[in-house]
Amino acid sequence: MLFNDQMGKAEASPGYPYFFKDLNLDQVVDEICAGKEEYDLKPFFCIPLHDPDMVLYRQEIMRDLEEQSLFALIQSFAGKMREVRSRLAQAGKLRVPYQKERWFLDAVAVYGDAVERLQQDLSRADLRSRGFLAFREYVTAYAAAGGFTSLVAEARRIQAELAAIRYCLWIKGSRVTVKKYENEADYGVDVDATFAKFKIGEVEDYQASFSPALDMNHVEAGILARVARLYPAIFADLDSFCERNTDFLNAAIVAFDREIQFYIAYLDYMARFRKAGLKFCYPRISVDGKEIHDYEGFDAALALKLIKENSPVVCNDFCLRGKERIIVVTGPNQGGKTTFARAFGQMHYLAGIGCPVPGREALLFLCDKLFTHFGKEEETKDLYGKLFDDVARIHDILDRATPGSIVLINEIFTSTTLHDAVFLSRRVMEIIQRADLLCVWVTFVDELSHLGDRVVSMVSQIVPGNPSLRTFKIVRTPADGLSYAIAIAEKYRMTYDQLKDRLP
Repeated sequence: MLFNDQMGKAEASPGYPYFFKDLNLDQVVDEICAGKEEYDLKPFFCIPLHDPDMVLYRQEIMRDLEEQSLFALIQSFAGKMREVRSRLAQAGKLRVPYQKERWFLDAVAVYGDAVERLQQDLSRADLRSRGFLAFREYVTAYAAAGGFTSLVAEARRIQAELAAIRYCLWIKGSRVTVKKYENEADYGVDVDATFAKFKIGEVEDYQASFSPALDMNHVEAGILARVARLYPAIFADLDSFCERNTDFLNAAIVAFDREIQFYIAYLDYMARFRKAGLKFCYPRISVDGKEIHDYEGFDAALALKLIKENSPVVCNDFCLRGKERIIVVTGPNQGGKTTFARAFGQMHYLAGIGCPVPGREALLFLCDKLFTHFGKEEETKDLYGKLFDDVARIHDILDRATPGSIVLINEIFTSTTLHDAVFLSRRVMEIIQRADLLCVWVTFVDELSHLGDRVVSMVSQIVPGNPSLRTFKIVRTPADGLSYAIAIAEKYRMTYDQLKDRLP
């Protein structure tokens, strides 16, 4: 369900890609997968797609699953498969052979019920996605195949034969005798009736409690072994069935059970935002043109944190038209610039694995690689310093980037003088423009926002009349540095009015 026939199942690298931490995508994926550890979903979120048709394939499945009836029946199937795994796991822990086999037998029966019900439910469902239509065809054929039908029929027959077994226990001292039931009378009712007339008020309950442990004790195991001797044909069938069907699970069914949780988990995650009034949309994907946009987007990691705190979430738009490729974001500190860059990266990555993205409507670029250069703390053991690290890292990024890549830069060259920062930033900007890269660049160097028609200036806003307060809105407007300068001056009491008040 994650890959169509035209694409092999690529393997994810162990751990998250390096840029996940910069973009807080590690937090996003952790939240999506929380509570579903048994499915090991995180690797699925680390396999980028490079085929727009593959992205559309996943979007189609996600749209189908937004239909509540289909979502519910898949959840029901997942519950049955969870029971199958639980029974198999318990069988593996037990030491009494016939008890192990009974748990295995019941696991097969539950699996049969799960597949049959899934086939029936899918046959009635209004499916439109290629993935679900192909799987419905497969599961219909599988459920009708002789191998499956005979497996389930035999399991049910043996279950019924085991359930029909009746036996008697004769207990005398420490000796237990097991024999077949031969229509002996049940004296339990007569005993209760005889002593009922002596009952006065509430009496002490002398019923014995059995251990909740599933593993049989030696007495129970001994009884079971002797019952098996009384009914050798039935238990021989049980032995043979378990021996012949150790690999009864169908690989495609098992893969579906796991992979469909990729979509279920994401829809559950998305519902938390929609409940708070935030929008998610299915983005259109571009592979040739680089005219992109997203309206009412937001940083998913930050937004979920704010939702939990009952705090408002600020949404922002972006749009690149024609030759525009680079968004230069300036403005006061703590104004949402880095959050905007993270949101841009999150949207493109999530869109690139076939998921809906934050926003009302979006057209996004399917990149081949995503690179981030976010500031990191200078380490005392680093003999070269932060400037050298900045230069080395951006050189490596630009060396590996292609015209199909996206580069996100956050506050580079902050450890040097303004003059040197401008010089180095201009050189990097020239390379980015020649390579025709899509880029978001958060910077304190306003001059970068005026470097040609490929560059778009966006500025984080302040509350009018109060430069110390941020709106966290990032709007498309020329950078002039005024809000930043005023905010800094206000912070250090260096505005004209403040200086005038302080001077004699």
